[in-house]
Amino acid sequence: MYTQQAKRSSLLRYWTTRYALTLVIGLAIILIVSVLWIRHSTLENNLNLNKYMAEEIADRMENSIANDSGGPLKIFPNILEDRSKILNSKKEPSLYIVNENGKVIFSNVRSPGVINSFVSSSFFSSKDTVKKFRLDSPPYDIYVVKSAIEMENGEKGWVLVVQPEKELTEVHQEYSLLLIMIISLGLLGWGAIYFLSRKLTSPIQDVSKAAKRIEAGLYDVNLSENVPQQEMYELIHSFKEMAQKLERLESLRAELLAGVTHELKTPVTSISGLLQAVKDDVVTGEEAKEFLDISVKETSKLQNMIGDLLDFNAFTAQAIPINIETHDALDLVKEITYQWHLAQGNEALSYDINATNKSILVDVDPMRFQQIMTNLLNNAKHAMKESGHITIECSESLTQLLITVTNNGPPISEEEQPFIFDRFFRGEKKKYEVRGLGLGLPFSQMLARAMNGDLFLQSSSNEGTSFTITLPLHTD
Repeated sequence: MYTQQAKRSSLLRYWTTRYALTLVIGLAIILIVSVLWIRHSTLENNLNLNKYMAEEIADRMENSIANDSGGPLKIFPNILEDRSKILNSKKEPSLYIVNENGKVIFSNVRSPGVINSFVSSSFFSSKDTVKKFRLDSPPYDIYVVKSAIEMENGEKGWVLVVQPEKELTEVHQEYSLLLIMIISLGLLGWGAIYFLSRKLTSPIQDVSKAAKRIEAGLYDVNLSENVPQQEMYELIHSFKEMAQKLERLESLRAELLAGVTHELKTPVTSISGLLQAVKDDVVTGEEAKEFLDISVKETSKLQNMIGDLLDFNAFTAQAIPINIETHDALDLVKEITYQWHLAQGNEALSYDINATNKSILVDVDPMRFQQIMTNLLNNAKHAMKESGHITIECSESLTQLLITVTNNGPPISEEEQPFIFDRFFRGEKKKYEVRGLGLGLPFSQMLARAMNGDLFLQSSSNEGTSFTITLPLHTD
């Protein structure tokens, strides 16, 4: 069945485009808000200037009327010229002087009567000094600012400053500066985003390339751990460790295939040769019986190796049940050790058990515990070359029983200690001196953990090697 593959982009392109889009949207919002704020501020400032100009003209009109010194014809030109210079405005506002009846008595526009078409008498009587009006033809908004001309005997009229909203909000230089600033921020932000994203994605791309090499079966990964980010360092460090472990597992797999073939082939070849010799009457009598005994022992070893392999696989697949029972730990240790030592029939092997005389109850599967102890005792025997002394110490903490099995044989090398619980691993010396598949310790550790305990290497030196089993104490 054909499945269309989703189109994918590089990590650098994916994030830079999204960061850039987010940046553009953010700057666009800032631009819009800034334009509205500048427009509003400009409107307020210009209206305040118009108020100031209206009040100033009203004051001058009051003085002019009181002193009879020329009236509005002398006042208007100076006021409008000064305001135009201050605002750098191309268009002057429309100015009107109306009497107390609302009639225009002076203006700087050609058709002063137009003011009466939208300014009603109610505006003069209201307390509002600024009001916005809507004109219909052509449609646009204007603002009217008024200031009363007051004399001792009352109001003599008003000064009106009229200007379209478009002129009051018209700015150019501020918008240009704002646009330059926004564009500069956008380019700077995009450059920073691109640089940082490239710096972040570069080690990820290196890890991706290294993963492809591993996929091709090449484990010589060369990744630099000189990165400032903690998470990136942990990723690269973990990846390199994974690559090294995969390389070692691949080596173990090849070694296992050769080792298992050799370990299984050796007893089969031996049994086949011995039985063939008996069949062909090459040996007879007692010698033939001895050959048959050897064949039986080799068959037993072969069965044990196959049994270990099957048990390990079954336990890994959680197909072997664990039956937890409450037992006296010291009785179990003594009984298992005695039976094991009796089966060895070797006086050169000795042991002792160091423990208190009080009973220690633990929750344990006795059969699985026996498997762990037997494996540790067998390993101790092999390490001591069939002769030596084994010490078993039992102690307890608040929640656990600790059983330490120590032999006085040669130590495990420091290079091999981290791998002794890896499946199918066997040390260099043991590989050639002792038959096996390298499943004893990992299988024993799995059994201990299945009983809510653990198995670990306590120490290994010239004084001996110690393995410790932990088991949970029984609680009522």
